[in-house]
Amino acid sequence: MSSSRYYAPTGGHPPQTDLLTDRAVFTESYAVLPKGTMRDIVTSFLPFWDDTRLWILARPMTGFAETFSQYIMEVQPGGGSDRPETDPAAEGVLFVVEGGFTLTIGGQTHDLGEGGYAYLPAGMDWTLRNRTGAVARFHWIRKAYEAVEGLDRPDPLVLNEADIAPSVMPGTNGAWATTRFVDPNDLRHDMHVTIVTFQPGGVIPFLETHVMEHGLYVLEGKAAYRLNRDWVEVEAGDFMWLRGFCPQACYAGGPGPFRYLLYKDVNRHAAFLGR
Repeated sequence: MSSSRYYAPTGGHPPQTDLLTDRAVFTESYAVLPKGTMRDIVTSFLPFWDDTRLWILARPMTGFAETFSQYIMEVQPGGGSDRPETDPAAEGVLFVVEGGFTLTIGGQTHDLGEGGYAYLPAGMDWTLRNRTGAVARFHWIRKAYEAVEGLDRPDPLVLNEADIAPSVMPGTNGAWATTRFVDPNDLRHDMHVTIVTFQPGGVIPFLETHVMEHGLYVLEGKAAYRLNRDWVEVEAGDFMWLRGFCPQACYAGGPGPFRYLLYKDVNRHAAFLGR
């Protein structure tokens, strides 16, 4: 655990004396990957990335969640890529949880630190280099962009959470709020990545049941989360992966805020299989 307000995994392995018992679960409608599952043995590497490893938290799976992949990237000082994305149809979002890096998009250079967010349109040329003296860790969420005739493609965005005022859910007296990096009314976007914050005692007071798929990475705090038929306890560093229509709710008991990075697919017709 770093000194950042956001949790980032560091790998390693537990000792032989530890008990096997943990909270990992995979069901027909959701999965929970506790922070303790993100060990050295389950890291991977990517073509054209130097001094970089990653944890793959989610990938499209037929019959489960099919729209997105989500990685936690770990880039050593001097590492990065001049050819990071090999799929020209993939759009991406980066969110920095520890350290920082230099991101170049279409020839324009940006320095991103903790809380930094970048939207990378499909087909856009970009590069990433860690020119700092510390390890950089960040989420990379990828999706095949669903273009619509008559709608322009979204522009690249580089923002920071600290500069965005959260939108408070009506009727909650500030207990439930969402930090939005993209205007929800901008229909060029077919996915949203936001940060949801619950103050101690805050709740989702009904079972949300909807078509959108979710990736939820807990950045800070702990809570009891309802997933389909089960209540599960989650804490900073845990990842929840939900297929469409999985009922969900939340109770954030404290003692501090409960915050998570949230992916969902939005703003497109339901596709017909085989067409």
